[in-house]
Amino acid sequence: MTDLEDKLSRVLSGAARHTPQAPAGLLAAVKARHHRRRARAAAVLAAAAVIVVAGGAGATVSALRATAAPHPATGATGAATPPAGEIPPPIEKVWPQAVHKIPARLPDGRAYYPQLLLEERTLLVMTGVPDGDRQFLWSYDLVTGEPMKIAEIPPTKGSAIYADGVAAGGGNIVWWASYKEAGGPRVARIWTVPATGGRPRPVTDVPLGNVMKQGHINGLTVVDSDVVFAYEKGGVYRVPLSGGRPQPVKGAERHHVLQWPWVGVHHGKAFFSELLNAETGERRDAVVKADEEVACGVERCAGIAVRYKTVKVERPRDRSGKEIRCGTRRCPDTAQTQTVLRRFVRDRDGSRERELPPGFQLGDDAGLERFFKVGGMGPGTQRVLTLYDADTGRSADLGIRPNAKGSMPIPNGGLDRLMTYPIDNEMYVLDLAAIK
Repeated sequence: MTDLEDKLSRVLSGAARHTPQAPAGLLAAVKARHHRRRARAAAVLAAAAVIVVAGGAGATVSALRATAAPHPATGATGAATPPAGEIPPPIEKVWPQAVHKIPARLPDGRAYYPQLLLEERTLLVMTGVPDGDRQFLWSYDLVTGEPMKIAEIPPTKGSAIYADGVAAGGGNIVWWASYKEAGGPRVARIWTVPATGGRPRPVTDVPLGNVMKQGHINGLTVVDSDVVFAYEKGGVYRVPLSGGRPQPVKGAERHHVLQWPWVGVHHGKAFFSELLNAETGERRDAVVKADEEVACGVERCAGIAVRYKTVKVERPRDRSGKEIRCGTRRCPDTAQTQTVLRRFVRDRDGSRERELPPGFQLGDDAGLERFFKVGGMGPGTQRVLTLYDADTGRSADLGIRPNAKGSMPIPNGGLDRLMTYPIDNEMYVLDLAAIK
């Protein structure tokens, strides 16, 4: 396994992670891959790959057409999302209590990448990626605007991978980076440092094997005095922060970490439909119908109901009329189209189903299992990105617009309370937990 292959694996994972999104945002998604916080990378990567590969070009076109069609969604309160062509009010007007706007660079001019909230007013950020060889962790006070250096991340000399999977808990910060020393196997080295600052120290080395086939690790979580993680191919492990050999979590040998202590497995196009509480043994199964593709959280599932149809297509030919081959084989004469029948969010037991707006994309993590990023069109077919609250039916304009090249940045956010994205010289920091 070479560093080039390792890097390729990560970049491809990043691309697949955002495949269902509008194509113009793909480049930004790939660039942001190394800075994502505790995302369900393995689950969403697989979901994205299944939709595109199985559905083919026809499925993609069908999905885009469905997205563009006027189809107002109604929330729990009966408040409908704005009609097609109408942009909702800015997020700082709809939910001002959740919005912090801070400079997009530190006072010394360095660019930074938000990771997570250490406290309600303290943002953990990273500098040095990808614009430098030295990486640092900082705490940033959202009220005073003052940054404080926590530690320098040990350099990953000889490795293509920067620090990733940053998590915090119990006054400690952890992350991992891929290493391959001469003559040794590739490993994911887990590090830790006190949140108050200090010198990072290694916790353990996790064998990776062939990451092109098996993936890296994800789901890094601090639990009391331990670190929990999972292999992207499945299997949850636990290791003391003080160091030692990772031990498999009983009953979770094929599972992925959703939100500790909840871990789950994937069945077809249903992700985290079956959950296990790794501490109590409690199980939660979600209601999933035969025509549905879902991604579930601890309390809710979001998804789409789809209808697939196989249609005949002409094999591609060159200008002379000669048939073009797909590699060493003849190109298929059929393709599978996908029609999205509905988009929904509901409780795991199947109750309280609500319709989601047309711009909802399966595989996109919903903040607090409630807030969905939804694409749409404003006046003059201008592409916009909004935040939709499934509890109230309210929507807010995130203010993100295509740049001169037509690409749109994708907000950085997972299932937790934090969502961040830059606009011009400002960084928007959204604390979704502040929205009641």
